[in-house]
Amino acid sequence: MSARARDGLRPHRMVRLRAAAVGVRRVRRASLIVALLVAACDGPTASSATPAAKGPRSAQAPVTTHGLEATMLRDTVAAASRLPRIRSLLVLRDGETLAAHVFHGGPPLDRPVNIKSASKSVMSALVGIAIARGAIAGTRQPILPLLRDAAPADPDPRLARVTIGHLLSMQAGLERTSGPFYGRWVSSPDWVRYALARPFVADPGTQMLYSTGSTHLLSAILTRATGRSTLANARAWLGAPLGITIPAWPADPQGIYFGGNEMRLSPRALARFGELYRNDGMIDGRRILPAGWVAQSWTPRTISPWSGQHYGYGWFLSDARGHPVRYAWGYGGQMVYVLPDLRLTVVMTSDADGARDSGHIDALYGLLADGIVPAAERGAG
Repeated sequence: MSARARDGLRPHRMVRLRAAAVGVRRVRRASLIVALLVAACDGPTASSATPAAKGPRSAQAPVTTHGLEATMLRDTVAAASRLPRIRSLLVLRDGETLAAHVFHGGPPLDRPVNIKSASKSVMSALVGIAIARGAIAGTRQPILPLLRDAAPADPDPRLARVTIGHLLSMQAGLERTSGPFYGRWVSSPDWVRYALARPFVADPGTQMLYSTGSTHLLSAILTRATGRSTLANARAWLGAPLGITIPAWPADPQGIYFGGNEMRLSPRALARFGELYRNDGMIDGRRILPAGWVAQSWTPRTISPWSGQHYGYGWFLSDARGHPVRYAWGYGGQMVYVLPDLRLTVVMTSDADGARDSGHIDALYGLLADGIVPAAERGAG
């Protein structure tokens, strides 16, 4: 993997932006540029503001409107075009694509792009399928027996208590490999061994410690449990049934595909993935994810200490105008929003190589909450 690879995301405040047309104000630019091997980070940092945590709303009766109100949708697209870092916008309702736009010279909608930490939601899907196939016993399965040869010779006793579920929900308790720790981790000769050797800073199953090392351990476990690479599993279990292309992405020095970062999927493939979750693991009448896995993934299990957002198994959980929002989130603004009661899947991709800009993330959320959601509430008329 390139030493210049960027990792993941930065939690943000879900600020409802109010401005002209759809209420999206001009994006605020942050000037912080992170040296990737010195302070490369993908997770929460103490500099992030912390709003009061609130639980995600439970599902409510589906809204009966169809389509999207045309003027609101047009104004939302215009607002999106004014965001300099956005590259694509896809809006699907009831599985029908109602908006498909490329901005600022972005690649075509069927070309794979770096989805950064939105990869974590894909890893969660692969784990669910592996459990259904019997390759992994379940979310309560301890990880130490699966990775014992890579663990420290005399590990902290708490390592024996870390489970598959703890890795999925970022509750392993191990010191993070994201944020200021990321550069040292990806520079190490053995990423799995390094992640397992981190000291415990919390007990397993307690606080959220956003760490790409946790999802990379899941990739290592999948590789060992199935006898084939995470790439091969992703292509067989998701690529083929969804009809999407999954190109190779970076791997660690041992050849284990990066778990939870740097995957490449096109915006249309991301929309297909979001639709899989919106339809409770079904696509085209065929079950891809095991029954109940979407509900398990969208069950609040912990809260980000920085953003106040709940987190399940690889998905962030929030709401917009009273509607539950479940979303995959990658560094720079690689977003997949699923709103089940509105029957919406929304994909936004952005420049993945720029400096951090929390204002851009807020603006993307504003497009959803202040533009797309009210357009769906009103419907096509």
